[in-house]
Amino acid sequence: MRKLSLDRILQSQGFGARKWCRQLIETGEVSVAGEVVDDWRATYEVDAPASLAFTIYGETWIYREYVYVALNKPPDMECSRKPSHHPGILSILPEQFTWRDVQPVGRLDHDTTGLLLLSDDGAFIHAQSSPRRHVPKVYRATTQDAVTPELIGSLMAGVQLHDEPAPLAATWCHAVGENEIQIVLEQGKYHQVKRMLAAAGNHCKALRRSAIGGLSLDELGLEVGEWCYLEAEQIAILGNAPALEAQ
Repeated sequence: MRKLSLDRILQSQGFGARKWCRQLIETGEVSVAGEVVDDWRATYEVDAPASLAFTIYGETWIYREYVYVALNKPPDMECSRKPSHHPGILSILPEQFTWRDVQPVGRLDHDTTGLLLLSDDGAFIHAQSSPRRHVPKVYRATTQDAVTPELIGSLMAGVQLHDEPAPLAATWCHAVGENEIQIVLEQGKYHQVKRMLAAAGNHCKALRRSAIGGLSLDELGLEVGEWCYLEAEQIAILGNAPALEAQ
């Protein structure tokens, strides 16, 4: 059983330096189990599944050793902690996430929308980003020209990108409209969907990521700009192949 003092708990959850956290506690801004706690030395069990709940400024939080988040990314936002041309994706998340060093797991282009994962768990980020895991990612692309059987065939057979040693192929793809294609990739190369479509003789006008592994954005029920915590069951299915017919 692991216990932490209340000031350390608040610090670990992104509420600032320990000195500031102690001030919050001593001024009566923190409650645990409905009771105001003004002694920062008070200790609480934080081991899962204890799920310690505490309230600051009237808002209730659950202690989480690490944060795992799914976000339906809006357009015109950058997946960077130091954005240059568009607002950063962290600006629509709680300020505490920045203090916790929550960061995107991989990146979506500023104009690409859809499912984005974020976490402060370095091992999780590395595992999800590693090309060795071959985690399938499902995209829907709107194309400039009509989707043809020849385009599908080229993407499935593999297209050569100028900076890649070997052709890159889609794991699976099919037309879902006259100018819309669903494509599943495992490699995660830079601008991969857009570059593959260009290499196959078409142009990507809009792009949305709808699933990562077995985790579907539609099943999460997130509107554009909304986010949710991922629980253990959802994290466990990230590496599973998606149900392609349902995407």
